[in-house]
Amino acid sequence: MKARTLRHILNWWPPFLFSGIHVTRIDEDYRHARVEMRLRPWNRNYVGTLFGGNLFAMTDPFWMLLAMQALGKDYIVWDKAGGIEFVKPGRSTVHACFDLDDTLLDELREAAADGGKVLRWFETDVLDRDGEVVARVRKQLYVRRKPRARPQPATRP
Repeated sequence: MKARTLRHILNWWPPFLFSGIHVTRIDEDYRHARVEMRLRPWNRNYVGTLFGGNLFAMTDPFWMLLAMQALGKDYIVWDKAGGIEFVKPGRSTVHACFDLDDTLLDELREAAADGGKVLRWFETDVLDRDGEVVARVRKQLYVRRKPRARPQPATRP
């Protein structure tokens, strides 16, 4: 799937659309993504700041999606675990960036070369418009090389 198509799908996906989450960029090579969320009446909590669940949701799928697309069809990629640390209240538009470089992808490929599972943590800061950290999000990915298809024995009629 083209990155532009995925970006449009995510922006119309109801959990993002109704939370005010907007994917502003996904590079065609799936090495970089940027997402933002504006403070709106429907994503504020009781005290008027960004709802913590939405802060986590805005970061949730991106490490998996980027790794899955960048590694290709020979790999299984799943989210395994996640966590969030709230650093300060979100009172304005916030954004998060995700960057995969070739070194990291090579490390994942090498670690998964024997067919075993690889567990890797990724970290993302959610920043406000002044560049201050609002939340720190950690996601753990499960990566495994798919087993090669074995030729099926010929059947006799």
